[in-house]
Amino acid sequence: MDTSSVGLENSPVKAFLLIDATTWWQEINDSLLWQDHIFLTLAALYGIVAIVALVQLVRIQLRVPEYGWTTQKVFHFLNFLVNGVRAVVFVFRRDVQSLEPPILQHILLGMPSLAFFTTYALLVLFWAEIYYQARAVSTDGLRPTFLTVNAVVYIIQIVLWLILWWNPVHVLATLSKMFFASVSLFAALGFLIYGGRLFLMLQRFPVESKGRRKKLQEVGYVTTICFSCFLVRCIMMCFNAFDQAADLDVLDHPVLNFIYYLLVEILPSSLVLFILRKLPPKRGITQYHPIR
Repeated sequence: MDTSSVGLENSPVKAFLLIDATTWWQEINDSLLWQDHIFLTLAALYGIVAIVALVQLVRIQLRVPEYGWTTQKVFHFLNFLVNGVRAVVFVFRRDVQSLEPPILQHILLGMPSLAFFTTYALLVLFWAEIYYQARAVSTDGLRPTFLTVNAVVYIIQIVLWLILWWNPVHVLATLSKMFFASVSLFAALGFLIYGGRLFLMLQRFPVESKGRRKKLQEVGYVTTICFSCFLVRCIMMCFNAFDQAADLDVLDHPVLNFIYYLLVEILPSSLVLFILRKLPPKRGITQYHPIR
């Protein structure tokens, strides 16, 4: 049999399958029913994560009520806040899309992303403090640096939103998305550097114990999850900035929204909350640092 004729016979089949796959994707995106179902599903998933974070915050408060706003408590509170706001936004996604001026849409969709960055940057701060304390290096400058970095990120993003409000051109919208892509890359590198350093330090620790092994696994898993999460967010935001087909801020891309938010926020948050579910001990807490 002539193999070339087989290739010619198979090529229409391949083309048909490709067209068919594109068709079902487009049909789902264009369907108002599918849009509502997907956005409500996202809202439900965010709501579940928010409830889990709130329950964990309450458990920690009941366990160690004598402590104020510790790093662990602030982390869970911000998780509750970010996921709760996301849930509300997706419940009213159609109303958000019709808000005027359009800058309000950018703020409602973008501000939780900034808060998500702050939430997980807390883990980088916490690990950096542990790492430098173990090496007898002063950590006095870490918290001011953390606050300064976050303040600069928020100020730059707010300024970009204000300029976009004053002059809503496509170039400024692209610049805003690329800025957040760079922030996500910065967060990914933070997890890689300090999570990796802490992991290697724990790995070299001479004492073999169950607690050490658990802490080693905890740092390794969370580092891998968060690094991957922010790296994927960075890549997706770059596509979002330059490819209209990857725009996440429109109603007719619900499938892309579902994949994006599931991979970069819902799944990572769920896994990290599960890994960090252990409550702090009631007494003799040495690794429990309050946020001042």
